[in-house]
Amino acid sequence: MTHHQLLASHLDAAHKIARESVVRGKDLTQRQRTFLAKEGCLIEIMKGWYLLAPPGVDTGDTTLWHGNYWPFLAFYLEERFGDDYCVTAETSLDLWAGQTKTPTQAIVMTRSGGNNQLKFNFGSSLLAYRDEARMPPRVTKLRGLNVMSAGTALARVSPTYFEKDRASAEIVLRLTDFQEIGRALLEFGKSAPANRVLGALESIGQTEKAQKLAEVLSLGRLNVKPENPFQSTGALIGPQIIIRSPYAGRIHTLWNEMRDVVIELFPTPPPAPLSREEYVKQASEIYTHDAYHSLSIEGYVVTEDLINRIRDGAFVEGSPEAAQQKDAMAAKGYSLAHSGVLRSIDRIFQGENPGRVIDRDLQSWYAQLHQPYVDAGILPPYALAGYRERSVFIRNSMHVPPPKDTVPDAMEAFFEVLIEEQHPAVRAILGHFIFVFIHPYADGNGRIGRFLMNAMLASGGYPWTILQVGRRTEYMTALEEASTRGNIAQFTQFVAREMAVNWSKTNIL
Repeated sequence: MTHHQLLASHLDAAHKIARESVVRGKDLTQRQRTFLAKEGCLIEIMKGWYLLAPPGVDTGDTTLWHGNYWPFLAFYLEERFGDDYCVTAETSLDLWAGQTKTPTQAIVMTRSGGNNQLKFNFGSSLLAYRDEARMPPRVTKLRGLNVMSAGTALARVSPTYFEKDRASAEIVLRLTDFQEIGRALLEFGKSAPANRVLGALESIGQTEKAQKLAEVLSLGRLNVKPENPFQSTGALIGPQIIIRSPYAGRIHTLWNEMRDVVIELFPTPPPAPLSREEYVKQASEIYTHDAYHSLSIEGYVVTEDLINRIRDGAFVEGSPEAAQQKDAMAAKGYSLAHSGVLRSIDRIFQGENPGRVIDRDLQSWYAQLHQPYVDAGILPPYALAGYRERSVFIRNSMHVPPPKDTVPDAMEAFFEVLIEEQHPAVRAILGHFIFVFIHPYADGNGRIGRFLMNAMLASGGYPWTILQVGRRTEYMTALEEASTRGNIAQFTQFVAREMAVNWSKTNIL
C-alpha cells in the first residue's frame, strides 16, 4: 500500500468514529494515531482527545478548535460523567441566547467525582465541581450538552449576569414562554430571582408577559416585587420586533448596543457630498486599487495588469489561461459585482431607501461575484441562489458564525435594522460588521461586506473607501474585537482612517 493509500485508509477510519471533527484516541489503533499525528491530521486537545484535521492544516491555526469546541465538550462530558452533569446557569443562558464566542472557561456541576480543572491546548479550560444539592431536578439537551432549561437558568443565574451580558438576558427573556419561566421560578421557590426576572421583563417593554408571570407567581404563593437587574431601562430589541431565533435577536441587540459608538467616532457626513456623476467617476477611477486590495485581502494573487485586462475585455475567457486561473475568475467576478454595486448606488442617489436597495440587490451581487465559476463549470448554476448550506468558520477567530439553518432569520433581522437605520455611518460600519458576523454565504462574504459598506457610505455622501491589504491584520483584529467583545470602536476608527486616504496620490503596492 502506498503512502497516500495508507493515509486515506487511516483518515477513513478516523472519520467513521469522529463526532464532528472530534476523535477519542482510544477509538483508534496505536498505529493509526501515530501515523495520523505524524501527518498533522490529529491535533491534540488534551491527552487522549484530538481534532481530526485535513492534511496540510497549520497546527497553530485555531479555526478547527473554535468550530468544534461545543461538540468536543459534549463528547468529553458524556464520556466522563454520562448524564450526571449539567453546565451552569450562565453557560446554559449563553447557549439559549445563541452566543457565538468560544468561552475561555466552561463550568459544569456534577453528581460524582471531585473538583478539578482541565486545561486544553488552545487556551481554554474546563472546571468541574461536585454539587449534587444544586443540580437542577431536570436537564435538557442543547447542542449535545446537558443544560438547564431557559426558565431554570433564569431562576438560578447570578444577578451580575444581567449586567454583564444584557443582550443575552434580553434575548432569552423575549424568546421564553412566561409559563416555562413561571414553573421554574415556583420550583426554585425564591423571591429574589423572581423579582429580577419580573423587573427585567418590565424594563425591556415586555409588560404583558410580566403581568401574566406575576399572576402565576402570586397564585403559587410566591411574594414578588419587581426589581430591574439591568443598569439602565429600555430594550435593545424594539417591542414591535418579533424574533424567531436567538441569532435574529443577537443582530438587533448588537446593532442597538453599538450604534451610538459609531455615531460618536465616525466623521459626520460631508456638508457638500459628491453628485451621482462625480461619485461614480471617483469610484471608477480608483477601481484598480479597490479590486487589488479587496481581492488580495482574501488571498487571491492578482496584478494590476490582470485587473485592467479583465475590466477592458482583453482577457479571453475561453482560453486555457482563463480556464486554469482561479485568480482571473475571482477578478472577473469582482468586476461584474462592482458594476452591480454601482447600479445599486445609482438607485440610492435617486432617493430609494438604502437598506431596501441592499435587501433587493445583495443576492445579485453574490451571483455576479461567482458567475465566472458557473461559466467555467466549477459551480452549478443553483449555487448562485440562496445562503450557505454548511457551517463556516473564520480563520483563527473565537467567533463562530451562526448555524446554517439560522441564517435566514439572522439576515431578515439584518435587513430590518438596515432599513430602519437613519444614520449613514451606522449603516456603513454596522452593515459591514453584522454582515460578516452572520457570514451568510459559503464564499465571498468579505468582498460583499466591503461592497455593502461602500454602498452605505455613498448613501451619506462619503467617498468610496478602500481597506488596504497591508492593514489586513488590523482589519481582522478590529472585527474580532467587535465579534467577541462587543467593542465596535476599533473597527469604526479603522474605517475612518482608511476613508481619509487620498488614492489619487497613492500607488497600488
